[in-house]
Amino acid sequence: MRLSRKGEYALRAMIVLGKGYGEGPLRIQDIAERERIPKKFLEQILLDLKRAGLVQSRRGAGGGYFLVRRPEDVTFAEIVRTIDGPLAPLSCVSEHAHVRCPDEKTCGLYSVMREVRNAVATVMEGATLGDACSPARRTRTGRAKRP
Repeated sequence: MRLSRKGEYALRAMIVLGKGYGEGPLRIQDIAERERIPKKFLEQILLDLKRAGLVQSRRGAGGGYFLVRRPEDVTFAEIVRTIDGPLAPLSCVSEHAHVRCPDEKTCGLYSVMREVRNAVATVMEGATLGDACSPARRTRTGRAKRP
């Protein structure tokens, strides 16, 4: 898995929305300035996240974007899959976009890439926006740790 610039910006924007959860919509301009994301690019990202049901928008004065669910209920894996696709380094080891390989049972590459996919998925599915929004730091196991 390689996180694209678009994926990174999506995570950054979602963390900002997570920190503002329950306080009303945030304007695209404010998110873009805060995270130094080009506004037009951020508009495209937020539309993708809206189509996926992760954010919602409100028009007019006081409008903007906001999370649909609590930050603790949104995983990094959901966001990355929405923007960048499967977490797997190869489609033959993907759980969400699997493409059958005739050599799966004997391929050495398959078994190693499957382990890579599982490790990445474990961390990304265990990491939530709530974790990223809290002052606690995360450890490699995905559990919050106080500094």
